Amino acid sequence: MADAPKKRGPRPAADRLRHLLVMLPWLMERGEVSVSEMAAHFGVSEADLVSDLTLASMCGVGPYADEQIELYIDEGMIYPGAVRFFQRPLRLLRHEAFALLAAAEAASTLPGASSRGALGRALQKVSAKLGGTVEVLATPPPFTDAVQDAVRRCEVLDIRYWTASRDELTSRRIVPRLVFTEQGDYFVVADDERSGEERVFRIDRIWELTATGEYEDPREVAPRQGDWFHDANDLQIAIIRLSPEARWVAERYPVRSVTDLPDGGCEVQVIVMSEQWLARLLLRLGTTGKVVSPAKWERLGAQTAAQVLERYGRR
Repeated sequence: MADAPKKRGPRPAADRLRHLLVMLPWLMERGEVSVSEMAAHFGVSEADLVSDLTLASMCGVGPYADEQIELYIDEGMIYPGAVRFFQRPLRLLRHEAFALLAAAEAASTLPGASSRGALGRALQKVSAKLGGTVEVLATPPPFTDAVQDAVRRCEVLDIRYWTASRDELTSRRIVPRLVFTEQGDYFVVADDERSGEERVFRIDRIWELTATGEYEDPREVAPRQGDWFHDANDLQIAIIRLSPEARWVAERYPVRSVTDLPDGGCEVQVIVMSEQWLARLLLRLGTTGKVVSPAKWERLGAQTAAQVLERYGRR
């Protein structure tokens, strides 16, 4: 599987955690597996898989190093070591068990998860300890099954789609290529006839769907993660240069890409919802953030600061 492009925004921590909740039990059951096989099984790039497993290897029950999760990757093979805190019963309070059950139930809907695997068996045990009356539903939106079927058949679909950024309902003809979840929502990567480009659509914003009976040739696409505002394709983009202390912008706001700079800072491509929104962000950043392009916003931060000072009579 080809690695995803390197220049992009960071993946949300919650999304990475959900994947690890599914991947680690699967890996522990098998003992060892190749990077390529595991990446293909869970529908992620090999680079993201290695990154997530590296993160997991730094986790554990502190402060003792021997209580960490042991994972080794050597010549394309993944080897899980023995984890001592997995070898004794886990004692949880009722609210802790319910939180764990909810998180694991949501993770079980991800690609590669199985109700018959270690995660599924653990869910049954936790649910039984809670009295057998807890049911956590992670229900996909309408049309999810139809879209997934279209992905498998490479079938062309006619849809009526609501674009939130413009509050507009449009008719589109798409070829679904990949279904994925992010932060509890379901999305489909598709070839969009209207724009002539690959676009990402939220499945819960599809109002109507019709299978056309027409088919296209199969085509692989890279998994999408951390791609904010999926249907905001017509919004403007601003490139902002950030000082090292302002890198939090890349985690907190909608960005299309992040490029590291030698001084520890970065340049981010930010999706601009409105000029007023960008002005507020620049005011908050002060001297730690500067618009590089487009030219019309290069002085927006300074102009906004001057207006605020004038309003409060400090000029």
